[in-house]
Amino acid sequence: MHKARIAALAALVLVTACEGLKEAMTAHVDVVARAEKQELSVQRLADMMGGSQIPLTKPVAEQVAYVWVSYQLLAKAASVGDSMTDTVAIDKVMWPLYAQSKTTKWMQAVQARMQVDTSNLEGAYNEGRRLLSAQHILFSLPQDQAASGSDSVMRRAEAVRRQVTDKNFAAMAKQHSGDPSNKDNAGKLDVFPPEKMVPEFSRGVAALKPGEIGPLVRTQFGYHIVRRNTFQEVREQFAQAYTAIMQQTANSTFIAGLESSGKVELKPNAAKVVKEVAADLQGHKGDRTAIGSSVLGNFTGGDVARWIGSMRERDRMREQIQTLPDSILPNFVKQLILQELLLKQADSADIKVDTAEVVAIRNAFKGLVQNAWAGLRISPQLLADSAQSAADKERMAASRVDAYMGRLLQSQEVFIDIPPALADALREKYDGSVKPAGLARALEIAQKTRAVADSSRAAAQPKSAVPMPDTGTGATKR
Repeated sequence: MHKARIAALAALVLVTACEGLKEAMTAHVDVVARAEKQELSVQRLADMMGGSQIPLTKPVAEQVAYVWVSYQLLAKAASVGDSMTDTVAIDKVMWPLYAQSKTTKWMQAVQARMQVDTSNLEGAYNEGRRLLSAQHILFSLPQDQAASGSDSVMRRAEAVRRQVTDKNFAAMAKQHSGDPSNKDNAGKLDVFPPEKMVPEFSRGVAALKPGEIGPLVRTQFGYHIVRRNTFQEVREQFAQAYTAIMQQTANSTFIAGLESSGKVELKPNAAKVVKEVAADLQGHKGDRTAIGSSVLGNFTGGDVARWIGSMRERDRMREQIQTLPDSILPNFVKQLILQELLLKQADSADIKVDTAEVVAIRNAFKGLVQNAWAGLRISPQLLADSAQSAADKERMAASRVDAYMGRLLQSQEVFIDIPPALADALREKYDGSVKPAGLARALEIAQKTRAVADSSRAAAQPKSAVPMPDTGTGATKR
C-alpha cells in the first residue's frame, strides 16, 4: 500500500510537471509583444504583415514588433503627460553623443601635439616617395589592343612627344590627348600618392626630375607623354596634401601605440559571438561572453550589444554584420575596444562636454519625443481634446498607434523613426517586450495569408489578349 501511494504520488508529480512544462512552452503564443497594458496579438501582426507587401522574414517581423512597442510606450507616456525630460535618464541613453564629443576633443588635443615638419617641403616633393604631380598627354588604345599595344599608336605618340616642350604642353594636350578629364587643363593631374595610379605610370613620373618631360610611358590605357611638375607649380596643393598624409600617419602611429599599450587581444570566438549578438541585441544585453580584452578588462558580447544598439543605423549595421565574412569582424571588435580605450584616456585627461553641448544634446532628445508624438498624433494636447480620464487617454493613444501601424504597413503613412536613444529611454521607464514564440507564429500565419492573397490576385487577373504559342499543336491561341 505504501509503495502504491508513492507510485501514485510520483505519477501525479510527473503529470503536473508535464502539464506545467506544456503550459510554459505554449504560454503567450497568442501574443507577439506587450507595451504596458497593450498587447500586439499574433493575429493582428499576421494580418498587418500578410496584407502588406513588406518582406515576410524574421528580421523584418522583429523590427515591426519592436517599432510597435516603441510607439505604444510613447503613447503611454503621452497619456500621462510624461515628456521624458528627466536629465539623468536623458544623459544615460545619450551616452554615445557624450562619448563622441569627449573622444573627438581628446584626439584634437593629441593631434595638436603631433607637429608635422614642413621646413623642407620642396625636398619632400623632389623625393617623390609620398606624393607626385604630373601632366600627361594620353594616346588611347582600342580596348582589344590594351594588352598587346599598337605600333601605329606608339609611333604617333612618339612623333608628338618629340615636339612637346614646357611652353606648348598645354596646347599639345588639348590637341592630342585622349583623356577628356584634363585635356583642356594642360593635361594636369592632381597631386597624388604613387599607389593611386597604375604602377607603370607612377614609376614613369617618379623617374623624372621636376620639370622634365620623359620617354613614353605605356599603361593599359595607352601611351602617355609625361611631364613631372615643378614644386613651385604645385606648392600650395602639395603642402596641403603632404600635411594631411603626415597627420594621418601620425594618427595611425598613435592608434597602434594605443593598441599595444592597451594590451588589446581578441579571442577566437569574436566573429561568431558578434553575429549572434547582431541577430538578437535584446537577448545579449547581459551577455558576459568574453570576445576580447584590454587593460580595461574583458570585452563581452554585452558590450558589443551596447555599442551596436547605440548606432543610429543599427538595423542596417545588424544586417551588414550577418553578411560580412568572419575574417573582418575581429577588426570590428578591435575598433570598439579602441574606442573604449580612447574614452578612458579622455576621462583621465579630464576632457569634459561643455554646457552648451549638454544643453543641445538634451534638447535634441526632447525634440525626438515631441516630433514622434506629433507624427503619431498622440501628443498630450491632442489627447486632452478628445479624452478626459487617464484611462481614456491611454486607450485613445493606443488605438491611434494601432491604426497608424496598419496604415504604415500599407504604405499609407510616413515612417516615424524612433532612434535607439529614445527607444532605450522608453524601455528603461516603461515595460515593453517582444515574445519570440509569438513572433514566429505570426510570421507563419502571415506567410499563409500572403500566399492566399497572391493566389486570389493571380486568379482575378484577366486573361492576356496577346496571342500565346500553343506548345501542343504549334498553332497560336486567338
